[in-house]
Amino acid sequence: MRVRLRIRPSIAVVRILVVEDEPAIADFLRRGLQAEGYSVDCALDGIEGERRALSGEVDLVILDVMLPERDGMVVLDKIRSRKPGLPVIMLTARGEVEDKVSALDSGANDYVTKPFSFDELAARVRAHLRSPEQGRATELSVAGIKLDFLTRRVERDGMPITLSAREFELLAYFMRHPGQVLSKQQILSAVWGYDFDPGTNVVEVYVGYLRRKLAANGGPAPIETLRSVGYRLVDRG
Repeated sequence: MRVRLRIRPSIAVVRILVVEDEPAIADFLRRGLQAEGYSVDCALDGIEGERRALSGEVDLVILDVMLPERDGMVVLDKIRSRKPGLPVIMLTARGEVEDKVSALDSGANDYVTKPFSFDELAARVRAHLRSPEQGRATELSVAGIKLDFLTRRVERDGMPITLSAREFELLAYFMRHPGQVLSKQQILSAVWGYDFDPGTNVVEVYVGYLRRKLAANGGPAPIETLRSVGYRLVDRG
């Protein structure tokens, strides 16, 4: 399989996670997708792939079905329960119709059978990143804040706000649940993953960072603290 170089700087901010246990295929996909202009991360087993898909900055997942540690269909189910709008392309040596139907019925956006043409896979990636469903999911607007997942840009009342990667993910989680009280454990699980010590103060620290940056352009930050309960993003407009 040959990779045709096609640099696409306009989409360089799009992050793709490849979950594939064969190192040669994972490396082939990484190099090919990077040549397309994407940022690519790889995981070689199901447990690590699930962790990165759920806790990391990911715009699309290429997921093998037959994985060590945790089956790809189990990983797909976890992704669908936590990130229903995240596009997932299944990649597998299984070519039977019933396998494809099972994957698609379980929530996969697409299904590619090995051996495959890289150009075809790249075309499918582009199609799912620009689909109407994904287009709607790439922007959020709450409380005068606008967040764009593809460009990683954030504005409040038209003024740009510079956030770190973790601050961006934290704000996105609040904006997906406006008006909802979110506990510290919910935030830890969604933004940092399950590996973090529940006794850590990382949530308090990053909420403080986020409040200061959201309040820098004037009005108060729209994140409330409910003592002993959690936090809430409120829209007073």
